[in-house]
Amino acid sequence: MNVRLTYEDGTIRVDAGGSAGDAEGSADAGNRSAPDGDASESLPPLPGVESDPRSGTGRAPAYRYAAIRRALAVAGASVEDHVLDASDRAAREAGLPDALATDYELREYQREALDAWRDAGDRGVLELPTGAGKTVIAIRAMVDLGVPTLVVVPTVDLLDQWQRELEREFDVPIGRFGGGEQRREAVTVSTYDSAYLKADGIGDAFEFVVFDEVHHLGGEGYRDVARLLAAPARLGLTATFERPDGAHETVAELIGDRVYALDVDDLAGDHLAPYDIRRIEVELTPEERERYDEKQGAFVEYVREAGITFSSGSDYRELVKRSGNDPAAREALLAKQDAREVMMNADRKVDRLESILDRHRDDRVIVFTAHTDLVYRLSERFLLPAITAETGAKERREILERFRDGTYGRVVAANVLDEGVDVPDANVAVVLSGSGSEREFTQRLGRVLRPKEDGGRAILYEVVSAETAEERVASRRR
Repeated sequence: MNVRLTYEDGTIRVDAGGSAGDAEGSADAGNRSAPDGDASESLPPLPGVESDPRSGTGRAPAYRYAAIRRALAVAGASVEDHVLDASDRAAREAGLPDALATDYELREYQREALDAWRDAGDRGVLELPTGAGKTVIAIRAMVDLGVPTLVVVPTVDLLDQWQRELEREFDVPIGRFGGGEQRREAVTVSTYDSAYLKADGIGDAFEFVVFDEVHHLGGEGYRDVARLLAAPARLGLTATFERPDGAHETVAELIGDRVYALDVDDLAGDHLAPYDIRRIEVELTPEERERYDEKQGAFVEYVREAGITFSSGSDYRELVKRSGNDPAAREALLAKQDAREVMMNADRKVDRLESILDRHRDDRVIVFTAHTDLVYRLSERFLLPAITAETGAKERREILERFRDGTYGRVVAANVLDEGVDVPDANVAVVLSGSGSEREFTQRLGRVLRPKEDGGRAILYEVVSAETAEERVASRRR
């Protein structure tokens, strides 16, 4: 059996009856159908392929390409494959693989991670803590494969970082989708947003795709980025793979299973700084306690009466949907938000921060909060440089550079340093408030775990409001 594969608008088109003589891909060859009906009916079972009676062909989402090739090989079919023609042309024009090289020497665990990914058929997710060198592993994989590669990242900050890193390592122009540029090269970096918009048009242009902070693919829209790309080699990088909403299962389908994982404790003391986590509980003021109990109680009463158990992430999403036409549900959500703000912005947290900052006068300290208002409050009270979502890119770079060179010894930030920002070395982190998610906590811990020149320990303070949901979440994590 002869089978012809082509890429069309985010799908793999499977033609039965293709032949070597059709290598130039004439329209007539591509649209041929069997005299007695649908030619796709003569195909062996292929993963994800459905019959398209309009053209007499089979169709599958582009991400199924590698699995289709494997199934055709098992079936002993003769395959005329044009899916990655655009990628092949890009490789020739850029002089790949010769133009890809690196001076990075992998550490033992990095080599183990890369080997596990290669053994899994160049597919899968690596779960390693912040600061463990996930970028280095990806660059080594790019060199080993020597093919056109797309790197997808969640933020413009990470886009800039990856571009700089790749330009230092490789003797090829680095393309970029995002941050005001739209330029494709054999090696290209893109934000998730830009990749989502372009995926069906570039799905045949890359043989390898790297998803940094791959958990973002669990988002409903971003999943199409992976679905529409034909790239058979797929590498996901993250510090925390699993999502509370279960969407990591979708990521596994699109990218591959988690093939290698290490946590902070596996590397602390050898490749990352040894560390201590110190949880400090503070009492709410009488006024705060009264308001918290009132608002939290109203929320709990509603969900109890509504029979909502929050056994999965979908339960909360259902509550949000319900609030669109149920005033009581809306009031419950607003009450929950009020209670959350009380516990996260408690006055005594600020008082305790003062003592921590005093204790660590000579250390490099990052203070994390969940709310912008609290950032500005702390900035004013303690004269701390502040970074929020409202801080311009130039100002943020200046603050971080001054933190890096020692001009600033401490900064305060609202979430924006959790992911996708190259944060200078620090040895003390103070979490005054956050979402409570394992991912967020791991990201913040990772900000202080780079090995210290003096061999000293890193410290993360977690300041929580006693007898609140915040305390319960922190206790479960420990």
